Amino acid sequence: MFFLGSNIMMDVTIIASSDKNVLKYVFKATDAIAESVLYKYPTYEDRTVICCSTMSGCPMGCRFCGSGEYFVRSLTADEIVEQPVRLLKDTGVDPASMKKLQIMFMSMGEPMLNKEIAPAIRKLHKLYPNAALLVSTSAPDVNYQWFIELSKEIPTVGLQFSVHEATDEARDKLIPFKKKLTLKQIAAVGESWYYATDRKPFFNYCAHESNTSDKEAQKLNFLFDPTIWNATVSVICEPDESVAAANQRQVDLANGFMSKLLAYGYSVRCFNPAGQDDIGGGCGQLWFLQDWMRNNPDKAHKSIGFGLPKVHTPTEKVIRFMR
Repeated sequence: MFFLGSNIMMDVTIIASSDKNVLKYVFKATDAIAESVLYKYPTYEDRTVICCSTMSGCPMGCRFCGSGEYFVRSLTADEIVEQPVRLLKDTGVDPASMKKLQIMFMSMGEPMLNKEIAPAIRKLHKLYPNAALLVSTSAPDVNYQWFIELSKEIPTVGLQFSVHEATDEARDKLIPFKKKLTLKQIAAVGESWYYATDRKPFFNYCAHESNTSDKEAQKLNFLFDPTIWNATVSVICEPDESVAAANQRQVDLANGFMSKLLAYGYSVRCFNPAGQDDIGGGCGQLWFLQDWMRNNPDKAHKSIGFGLPKVHTPTEKVIRFMR
């Protein structure tokens, strides 16, 4: 058992991967579940990365994500904070001595729809002043000024938008949540954040077989100024544990699109997390959440994405075609 803030008691399960660099943590309460992932590159002393949840389930309905079918509730600030607290404790390393420590709010949930993220970030910055705190959002249509002010207050806060498509029409299918920003609006909010903080935001792009041509790269360059924006190209991870990830084909596709963005002058990184095939360590691979939802139908509310087609990993045939 693990006690969270407000005397909330949760069961914690740790799932080890065959890849020794990653662990999955599952936090269960009577009315909610959260998943977190702990990575080391190659040691915790060198670089520690944590992906933690801000909600149990998610209302956005993203079709590449295991939380895209159901939403339970937002997590409290204490419930958010205690995820990295527990994971860092288990590293056995003093966080202050870590050369690079990154805490990313991108495992499960939409941070911009949970105002508890602000007190959570303040608490985490006080606990771990050396930690980079990256907030990744699918860009719901809300007022972002509070986050801009928070980012000015705390210089280690970063911002990433889950763009994932080069047109609004394609993005609507991937992220069916109705009240969200258009790509032009995302670009405008990101630029405002950049000028207020003097830090570059990221746009994250989910590379799949239908959105990695030269045409898509050109459209992104038109929308997102490379002098203001950095880019992340994410390898698609299978949301369904019954389907193999076919990782190398995905990596080839992501690397190919990275090259196109580099040619436009972007600083680009690839997000290809470990543990995709055996513990659901990848982005959107919330296997244990999905099992909990099936066993707790009275607590799970259908999101706007319920029943819509999911995005799966590309096939070898598609990769050869894209080359």
